[in-house]
Amino acid sequence: MKIASIIKVLETLAPPSLQEQYDNAGLITGQAEWECSGVLCALDSTESIVEEAIQKKCNLIIAHHPIVFSGIKKLNGKNYVERTVIAAVKNDIAIYAIHTNLDNVISGVNGRIADKLELVNRKVLQAKEATLKKIFCFAPRQQVDQVRQAIFDAGAGHIGNYAECSFGTEGIGTFKAGEGANPFIGNIGQLHREPETKIEVIFPSYLESAVVAAMLRAHPYEEVAYDIVSLDNRHGAVGSGLVGDLPAALGERDLLEILKSRFGLRVVRHSACLNRPVKRLAICGGAGSFLISRALMAGADAFITADLKYHEFFDADGKLLLCDIGHYESEQFTIGLLAEHLLEKFPTFAVLKSEINTNPVNYYF
Repeated sequence: MKIASIIKVLETLAPPSLQEQYDNAGLITGQAEWECSGVLCALDSTESIVEEAIQKKCNLIIAHHPIVFSGIKKLNGKNYVERTVIAAVKNDIAIYAIHTNLDNVISGVNGRIADKLELVNRKVLQAKEATLKKIFCFAPRQQVDQVRQAIFDAGAGHIGNYAECSFGTEGIGTFKAGEGANPFIGNIGQLHREPETKIEVIFPSYLESAVVAAMLRAHPYEEVAYDIVSLDNRHGAVGSGLVGDLPAALGERDLLEILKSRFGLRVVRHSACLNRPVKRLAICGGAGSFLISRALMAGADAFITADLKYHEFFDADGKLLLCDIGHYESEQFTIGLLAEHLLEKFPTFAVLKSEINTNPVNYYF
């Protein structure tokens, strides 16, 4: 199997176009056309992870965090980033990062945290902008259903919990076929009027090429008239953070005990308890302080995230319980998420989970 086949599956799970501008997700070392000997899933790509991949005969590391965020001007091995890249290149190890694009899908990093907390009624906390488009096309009425179904089959037409959403408008299309044309209906050199239906369907922008290709394959016309427009609407399943409800309300200290137990924590940093039940939770794997105001707007009783600074705890403002469970700790289950997704697609292939704890933060008790 080629590495490209594995990347294709990963990019279906978390399309690269969903990463943030500052990010560097994607193939960082190696080549997509290499034959893959095995996959090692990890949270970070470090020297020890590269060595583990070598020992386990895996030439592809899939890491959540990119080892390279900005440009490298020299490769002298003066820091762990340069040493990791050098080791990977020397040993023909490909490193693929799946970072904020995996953060920004509801079934990604935050979805796995929500699984651990058994949250229901899940929604994205802050929807990402400019992620939706709409296709308009015009089909003769006898072929409308086949064209529309092809567009749906390509992934278009989803709005919230509804599928195959579209709108149709009846009208008359006109065209005159010229010399060399092979018209589906009408005659060369004669103006033709055809009863047509205008089809309108919304879709995630990263599916544009697939949606257009499917529509063209299903459409009977030799030349197809269609339009693609960008929308200001926000995709309800794409964006930062997640909000959902616990199956039953808990006391605040009960929630803190659950966090310690299910995430293997020694300590939870938190704002002052408010002495009230906790039912609605906002979550964000990794650094999520930028979503505190969104958690408040969503009516969350508690916000679980990481990397909160001293003054950011004041932003709870007596309105919610802020819980900092640690960056690594909040994202640790991403390793299993990646491995399970790949094993579902490639059940007989060597997909391994790293056994190395790459958490750089230690606690002394």
